[in-house]
Amino acid sequence: MKRLFLALTLLLPLPLAAAPAYVEGRHYLELPLPQPTETGSKIEVREFFWYGCPHCWQLEPELKKWLKKIPANAQFVRTPGVSGRWLAHARAYYAFEALGALNKTHVAFFRAMHEQNRPLDSEDALVQFAVANGVDKAKFREAFNSFGVRVKLDKARQMNMEMGVSSVPTLAVDGRYITSPTMAGGDPQMLKVVEFLVQKVARERGGEKSKGKREK
Repeated sequence: MKRLFLALTLLLPLPLAAAPAYVEGRHYLELPLPQPTETGSKIEVREFFWYGCPHCWQLEPELKKWLKKIPANAQFVRTPGVSGRWLAHARAYYAFEALGALNKTHVAFFRAMHEQNRPLDSEDALVQFAVANGVDKAKFREAFNSFGVRVKLDKARQMNMEMGVSSVPTLAVDGRYITSPTMAGGDPQMLKVVEFLVQKVARERGGEKSKGKREK
């Protein structure tokens, strides 16, 4: 009889592991007003960062691994912080973006700041960095001082303000939710919260579509 009971017990389905309980106001915040996104039908995951931030540099390896398995319905974008002394680095980021050079300069910029202790806080220092990383000196200066970069900076400044970004790194999902390592309890935990928020947004979008169909 005991053997029969044991056999029947083994056939029973195992209980599913409980999903992580992420709480609004603790692990993430919902913005009072949803902000525009730039990724079309994809769910936008936006990182706010500063090259001089050691926590942003610490996040890079985790972020690189996560981007290899980013949910198929999401798209990752970056926005530099533009507060005070961050501004020169934000200008450099958009100049490198305009020149199609971010693949050569993004990680190298972090490394120069945090491993080589180079402040890179002036245009001349940034020009030297650009040249050392294979970017044409004259083209970088032109981009760095261009109208297009100033427009990008103004947009980034507004985005930082509207999303309430007061520290970096901060990740925003769908222009509606923000989280950070401090809120989530660490870098890996923050990326788990982002995955949770991507799923949450997908469900909410699905619900909105279903509701729209019923109302027709």
